[in-house]
Amino acid sequence: MRMTPRDETVDRHRIRDKKLVWVIRQNGLPVLMVLCATLLMSEELQSGGRMSEQIRSKSDDQRLVSDARVQHLSYVLEETGETIPYALFVPKAYDAEIQMPLVVSLHGLSRTHDWLMGYEGFLDYADEMNFVVVTPLGYTRQGWYGSWLRGVDGRNLEVEGAYSQQDVMNVVGLVQKAYAIDPERMYLWGHSMGGAGTYHLAMEYPDMWAAVAVVAPAVPQVRSTADLGLIQHIPMLVLQGTEDRLVHSTRIWVEAMRRLNMNVQYDEINGADHSLFISKNKKNVHRLLGFFDGKTR
Repeated sequence: MRMTPRDETVDRHRIRDKKLVWVIRQNGLPVLMVLCATLLMSEELQSGGRMSEQIRSKSDDQRLVSDARVQHLSYVLEETGETIPYALFVPKAYDAEIQMPLVVSLHGLSRTHDWLMGYEGFLDYADEMNFVVVTPLGYTRQGWYGSWLRGVDGRNLEVEGAYSQQDVMNVVGLVQKAYAIDPERMYLWGHSMGGAGTYHLAMEYPDMWAAVAVVAPAVPQVRSTADLGLIQHIPMLVLQGTEDRLVHSTRIWVEAMRRLNMNVQYDEINGADHSLFISKNKKNVHRLLGFFDGKTR
């Protein structure tokens, strides 16, 4: 009679237990401890589990925005079995019979997945312009959306970065499936670390976006200004403060855009910092969303 998978497992465990008893009798407790550790590792590998250090922490699932207009949602990342949060805003005028534009928004380093929903005026203007808005986590709060090879603390981002990029695209797919989204009016933007992610994901999926914007963007480690040729056809908005140290790298990237004759609008705001000039400034938030309004692929 053919053995079932369960029978095979039971038989394998029975043989293992007999070996274990023999080892105990012959070698005593020290060898037993070593053998148990080896068996546990073997079981872990056979079950497909990971023995590597856990990447995510409880802080990755935190939320800070309590606005009733924001939906706090989650899904299970198939590759790891982990539940990943994201935040969604749907305008009051949403009609399932009418396709609406989508704004994909990438947060800065160490921020929560819903952080951008709290920028002053952001949801008001999104509602006014009938934007569906989603803010993915990017797997962790400092995963860099695949745009960096190493974190600011020097840790390797090979695994975390790949999941971070994948999480964004998974969430976009979930929103497209659940809501009537116009594929010709999908926009991508990010602040700081999210700016680096925006550069990278725009270049990775250049036929997906009707327009992109970066705000005080970090420079993506996996990209160079030569890669701007991949998104030469996409309208770009760049918002940057002069009091932010990133202004120097932003100027270099904008100059490269201009050499390519890209459709770029660069607003360098005199005296502006790295964060507050967008998170606490309704005028600049309106400038950002207004740039997207009406643009199509």
